[in-house]
Amino acid sequence: MTEKKEDHSTVPLLPLTVPEVRRLVQALGAADEERAFQLGWSRWRRAHQAEAQRCHSARHLRERAEHSMPTAVVAAASRGEVTDAEWTKIQPLVPSQKPSVGRPRHDHRTIVSGILWVLRTAAPWREMPAQFGKWDTAYARYRLWRAEGRWQRIIDALGPDAPLPTPPLPVLSGGGEVSL
Repeated sequence: MTEKKEDHSTVPLLPLTVPEVRRLVQALGAADEERAFQLGWSRWRRAHQAEAQRCHSARHLRERAEHSMPTAVVAAASRGEVTDAEWTKIQPLVPSQKPSVGRPRHDHRTIVSGILWVLRTAAPWREMPAQFGKWDTAYARYRLWRAEGRWQRIIDALGPDAPLPTPPLPVLSGGGEVSL
């Protein structure tokens, strides 16, 4: 049975590293057979690592493409701010901008725009654009309004332009554990 030898002469190689150069210099003082083996091994290793690097880059690009938003989602996201017509429907449903005690809340219209952006794009809360305020503020307000039933009234008021329905919130059991 004959061994199949691969021709690595056309394969691009990674550049030599300092340890690799050290091994090759040591191989120069070795016997002819050992030197040939070390040179062949060095070439094979650098070709293999170059191929692994190309595969890694290709896989990384594929994964990024899979996670990019579809065009319909981008179109919905580009809408951004709540329109004046939507705001006239929503405004009576949100609490007063200035509470009776404490400092004023962040602008409800901006926060609602951020919440709707997250729901329309299905993006993580942390990826909410800064133009809608802090993501944690929007998330906290969304959870509060969901718990109060206020968010469902907002969605109902928006009608067919509302984002997709959201799943129910996890319920905290007595021990503080989350159950779905």
